[in-house]
Amino acid sequence: MEWTGACYADTPTVEVRAWVGAPPDRVWEIVSDVTLMPGMSKELQSVHWLDGAVRPAVGARFVGRSRHESFGEWETTSYVVECEPPSLLAWAVSDPSRPSAVWRFRLAPKDGGTELAEWMQMGPGRSGLSFAIDSMPEKEEKIVFVRMREFERNMTATLGHIKKLAEA
Repeated sequence: MEWTGACYADTPTVEVRAWVGAPPDRVWEIVSDVTLMPGMSKELQSVHWLDGAVRPAVGARFVGRSRHESFGEWETTSYVVECEPPSLLAWAVSDPSRPSAVWRFRLAPKDGGTELAEWMQMGPGRSGLSFAIDSMPEKEEKIVFVRMREFERNMTATLGHIKKLAEA
């Protein structure tokens, strides 16, 4: 795990990696089907494509509904901002020009399988975490640290699910 940044304005990032014993095309089938992601995440409850889209392409949009014990439930629209099958998929949450988060999967052939990386950046746009920081600005670094560790754990679990599906 790598993560950088201490304050929200620093747009902190986190990345986790896993080796998957399947070719990139097989891993891409899973990664690019964002409707599978709720089954791999504690927070993400549902995903559906908008505007008739059924798969990722730059400009395609999808809605995700999430739930967290501390933040409640919320819904966001995400915009695919990078899509290069079978190696790269990224989406910006809420506003592509000033997203509340950016998520990215990178896939590369490695040792007869696939090196899979999941990366996310918090901000620069406001998110639900911004409200917690607004109410306790003196605790911003701790709030961001705790949330980034949650993302790390959840992303590690997601990669484990993808690995299991791809290798089955």
